[in-house]
Amino acid sequence: MHSFNSLVAAGALITTALIGFTSAASAQEKVRVGANPVSASLPLYYGVEKGIFKAEGLDLELTTIIGPPANLAALIAGQIDVASNLTTIDAANGHIKKPGVAMFIAINSQNKQYKMEQFVVRKGVEATKLTDLKGKRIATAPGPGNVVMAKAVLRLAGLKEGEYTLDQLDLPQHVNSLTAGTFDAAYTLEPAATILANTGAARTLEAGVVATYVLGDEKANGWIAGTAMTSDFIKAKPEAAKKFAAAWAKSIKAIEADVDAARASMAKSIAMTPEVAAKVPLVKFTMTSDLTPANVAEFQKFIDFSSDNAILSQKVDVTKMLQKF
Repeated sequence: MHSFNSLVAAGALITTALIGFTSAASAQEKVRVGANPVSASLPLYYGVEKGIFKAEGLDLELTTIIGPPANLAALIAGQIDVASNLTTIDAANGHIKKPGVAMFIAINSQNKQYKMEQFVVRKGVEATKLTDLKGKRIATAPGPGNVVMAKAVLRLAGLKEGEYTLDQLDLPQHVNSLTAGTFDAAYTLEPAATILANTGAARTLEAGVVATYVLGDEKANGWIAGTAMTSDFIKAKPEAAKKFAAAWAKSIKAIEADVDAARASMAKSIAMTPEVAAKVPLVKFTMTSDLTPANVAEFQKFIDFSSDNAILSQKVDVTKMLQKF
């Protein structure tokens, strides 16, 4: 017969075991992520492959959501907690409608060195500068952020609206549409530009156009897109939000430590061959906490351009969209 003390001790052990089991089960916090399948989402894909998010105690629920508008809509509706890559113009527009809906934990610099947005022309089209696109049929990556920037760059380069046609087209369709000759050119993003170049279907006419034309300096940091989470998520799960940001920072460092391995990871996550993945240029991944005052000023200049040109309905203070941990 067990003594009372033995039963108490046994009960304590069982209670301790149950508590331990409950803690282990709840250790992995679920985070719903909108995975935008572009090369700028590499920290997400590489971080998952390397187990970085899991090591932080996070269970990521990934949903492929193509394009900034769809990602912003999902953030506003509360369907996702984080968007892997969202344009800052779309985020600013969302901020006007619902403050705090897209808080950037990391932001990407794009220019001639850190290539992302670029104008490409299909094989057979003779063009050496942007003004040569006069009279051409141009496809553009979807969403207000991409459409307005494509138009703004063409205007600043010397073309007026009406001197070309511009239609939104999902990025996966850029390759086929230019190959088929449906469009003469495209304002496209990576990795579509590299895929087109690799097949010989198109070539880059000019990259880093936002820094060159909108910011007036090809070496400027065009803070055009980044990784954002909702303030609702930050308030409801502050520790999970902090862990996610920490994992994102670690993933960026892992990419910087072995760029070739990181690029190879893209071939597994985004539709491309290892040969193409090895050539895809990368943006400058930067945590919000690492931005300098000069960086923030560049970001503000970019967003001010959008409001000054009626792309945004009002001025937006970019510091209200930056989340530091």
